Parts: sequence; structure tokens; C-alpha cells
Amino acid sequence: MIQVENLFYTYDGEETPVLREINVEIPRGIHLGIIGPNGCGKTTFVRHLNGLLPTNKGEVRVEGLSAKSPSDLYRIRQLVGMVFQNPDNQIVGMTVEEDVAFGPGNLALPSEEIARRVQKALAQVGLESFGNKAPHALSNGEKQLVCMAGVLAMKPQYIILDEPTAYLDPSGRKMVLDMVQKLHGQGITIVHITHHMDEIVNADRILVMDRGCIILNDKPGVVFSQVALLKELGLDVPEMTELMWRLRKMGYPVRTDILTLEDACRELDACLTPVFPKG
Repeated sequence: MIQVENLFYTYDGEETPVLREINVEIPRGIHLGIIGPNGCGKTTFVRHLNGLLPTNKGEVRVEGLSAKSPSDLYRIRQLVGMVFQNPDNQIVGMTVEEDVAFGPGNLALPSEEIARRVQKALAQVGLESFGNKAPHALSNGEKQLVCMAGVLAMKPQYIILDEPTAYLDPSGRKMVLDMVQKLHGQGITIVHITHHMDEIVNADRILVMDRGCIILNDKPGVVFSQVALLKELGLDVPEMTELMWRLRKMGYPVRTDILTLEDACRELDACLTPVFPKG
């Protein structure tokens, strides 16, 4: 579990805190979505979860390890991997294999163990035949999978995704999202920042952040049913949720916690059948 208690953070030279009184627990094995307007502190928050930013005021613990302890940070950064928006900012190797081997190499592991981890990680993301390719020759979607393989080679229990599809076309986006679902199905905890609400409709929980605070923390249906609040923050909602919300405003007694087309069809069928009986 990741535990965050009374976390505040202010960047050097600034007076206004970027994070204010963040309190949240992230259990093992869940898919947690994080949304919020630009500048609300999402990236700053998740960078505390693996020690990329120092914990100045408050506490961050990962599996009981304190991010304030220099001796614990080494292990925390193995437990919590991070994939950034732009894969070009994360790739360092001249070949795919070299890049994936970078993290395990810093652990001073035997060369045989590094090679084994590299091959296993590439197989996990479906790039086992890409080892000798140059990363710059790959598509952005493939590059992002290489970044994910580099994280997997560290054997993390948590993977943080900071808008991982921001630079991807629809094909690359599907490639990455399918992999996210696969990794979550394998028991890896996913912490997923996104501006695409459809990417997290199947998440276990969603945090909504605004001005450095968590203002909502609940299941997707509950969070997305707060359509007026989310629109006030400048955020979108899933298309089917907005459809139900608009129908509700028109007087139809439909639920507003609908997320998918299938659920919308069932809800409309249940709502309209008394008005237009079948047969």
C-alpha cells in the first residue's frame, strides 16, 4: 500500500503550495485514475510517490518504507516505476535492449540476470523481437511500450502513468491502453493520470484534483455523475455519462452514473419501455 498523509509541497522560489493537505491511501492491485485541470498538481503529486520530489511536509510511505529516508528511497524507486508523457524524454539506450537494461544495470545485478529481465520485460509488452532495433526508428506507441518494458525490468509493484497517451495516435493509444489493462490484470497497481476520461471508466477509483487538493475520491460512476462540478473544472466526462445527464435535465428518469454504451442502452431500454411497451 502507498500511504500519503498531510502532504504539502511548494516549489523553490514560490509562495503558493502546489499540493495542500493530500491524504490518500492507494491499496495494492487497484487501477487508480487521477484527473484534474492543468496546473492542479497531478504530476507533482505522483512524483512524490517514488521519491522524484522530496517529501518536505507530510509523509509518503510505500509498503511501510518512508520517502523521507535516504536508505528507503533506493527500494521505493524499484517498487514504484514511472512512465512519462513523452517517451523520447525517457529513452536513453541506443538499442531497445540497451534501454530496457538501463534500470536493472543500475542495480548492479549479474549480467545474466539483467539479460533475463530484459527479455522477460520485452515479452510482457510484445516487443521480444525488437531488441536490436534503434528506439528512434519506432513509432511513438512502440516507444512508450519500450519505456514500460524498462519499468517492468525493475520488477515494480506499482506503475505510475503520467498521461502516457498524450503523444500517441489512435493506434498507439490503443496499443498502450491494452498493455495497461494487461499489466493490471497481472496484479500490478496502476496509477494513471489522464485527460481522456474514457481511459479510466474501468478504473477501480478516481481522484479528482483541483488547486493542489483532492476534492473527490470515489468509484468512476460516482465521480463522473458529478457532471456539473467536472464541467466547472473544465473537465470532460465520458460521452454516455453526458448523454444521460442531458436526458435527465430534459426530465427523463435515467441514472447519471452510466459510463459505457452497453449500460446506456440498458438504461434507455428500462426507461423507455413503460412509455413505449414492447410488442
